[in-house]
Amino acid sequence: MKCPLLNSTAILASLLIMLCISCGRPDNISDAMLNHKKSFFYIDFKNYPSNDASLPVGVFDSGTGGLSVLADIINHEGLAHESYIYMGDMANMPYGSYSLENNTDLLLEHVMKDVQFLLGNKYYQSGKSASPQTDKKPVKAIVIACNTATAYGLDTVKRFLEEAGSDLGVIGVIDAGARGAFGNFTPGEAGSIAVIATDGTVKSGAYPEAIMIVNREDGQEEEIKVFQQAGVGIAEAIDESPDAIDKKAISPRADYKGPSDNAEGELKIDMALWNRYNFNPENNGLLFEGDASSPYNIQINSVENYIAFHVVSLMEKIRRTEGALPLNSVVLACTHYPFFTDTFRSEFNRLRDYSENGQFLYRPFIAEDLIIVNPAVEVADQLYEHLASRQLLNEGTGEGSEFYISIPNLRNSKIILRNDGSFTYGYKYGRNAGDIQEYVKVVPFSRISIPEDILHRLEKQIPGVWDLITEFNTANPKTGYLSPAEKITGE
Repeated sequence: MKCPLLNSTAILASLLIMLCISCGRPDNISDAMLNHKKSFFYIDFKNYPSNDASLPVGVFDSGTGGLSVLADIINHEGLAHESYIYMGDMANMPYGSYSLENNTDLLLEHVMKDVQFLLGNKYYQSGKSASPQTDKKPVKAIVIACNTATAYGLDTVKRFLEEAGSDLGVIGVIDAGARGAFGNFTPGEAGSIAVIATDGTVKSGAYPEAIMIVNREDGQEEEIKVFQQAGVGIAEAIDESPDAIDKKAISPRADYKGPSDNAEGELKIDMALWNRYNFNPENNGLLFEGDASSPYNIQINSVENYIAFHVVSLMEKIRRTEGALPLNSVVLACTHYPFFTDTFRSEFNRLRDYSENGQFLYRPFIAEDLIIVNPAVEVADQLYEHLASRQLLNEGTGEGSEFYISIPNLRNSKIILRNDGSFTYGYKYGRNAGDIQEYVKVVPFSRISIPEDILHRLEKQIPGVWDLITEFNTANPKTGYLSPAEKITGE
């Protein structure tokens, strides 16, 4: 006969073991950062430095786009002595596409991991490193240099820091963009504002809400119409994600995810608008079957053609809206887009002068003095005001800035990769949030992990930031790999 006491004791012991196992696993990334000391993601907030003006400012984005924000920050006169730690989550970019796959929970987890990296001290020397380095500095403020991350994650990050007992300041880009949108309006003037953003930012509704808040601040509410265009594929093409672009391709690809004549909804290339798109087929910038006079299975394969498609799509939306007011300003609401400000401006100018049958189709809807808004200028002002108000401006020279990106963690057997070493589309957007593990490693900027033509573009377009990147690599030749021309294959 079994002893009831022993049986009860065994059951209780089993329950305690199960409870301990449960306690050992973080419920989510925030739980790991706050409560699990053995977790890779744990941050010791009790001993986190505060009121230390010598610390760097943390800046993060889903890729290299946030460097356009950093470029305006370092050009701000009041921030001349600051240093920065930049992190681009290239392995998981673009953030704007998580809404397309109805997985914004995973997006939020990425945002919190980006914050964790900036707060923490860990990074890897290379993709082959078994253990992390632990000499990265913490930061004194965070700039979310990503519109999608700001739209979905700013409030979450602020609540998390409040729960952690931290007074660290966090600045996003959406309020800055909304304020910049009124730079071409006089008091009482009516008009339209266009927001070109990622799909995620558009679906969040954050920009229309922020624009209307700014509109009411002067005590009156002018008639402002806001039009949004989800620029699917632009950011991906700028950072050369294979979902959007393949510069080696000479014919349509099976894994292409951009606009096409075969697509549905807003990603459909409308053949009735073919002449209005004015696509440039040179250098395989447009892939298709058939001949140039009657193409089919069309795929966009250049940044410029992505921009042309989305600008025409936006203007068609405005043109077909009853009572539409002239477009006074266009907010480039993705940090990747300002790298191609001139291309956007050229497209709007082209469409303003475009005519069919002697009629200017778009001229009534595009103001002659249309402005293209880069929110980064306002972000720099807000960062300066924040640091000044907290007496956190660095009065010294500021030690060197640091630059990192994420790459797939090859030591994690659960990840699924393409042949080129990047996450497959299904794996990148199909993972479940809450399974806390190292999907990626964060490593210094490297010639092995960033395509050469992107590096050349950064060198040409944002020379001030490029100087900081090369300075970082020169000071850290073992981890940087930007200075040597040869490929680095080992530790």
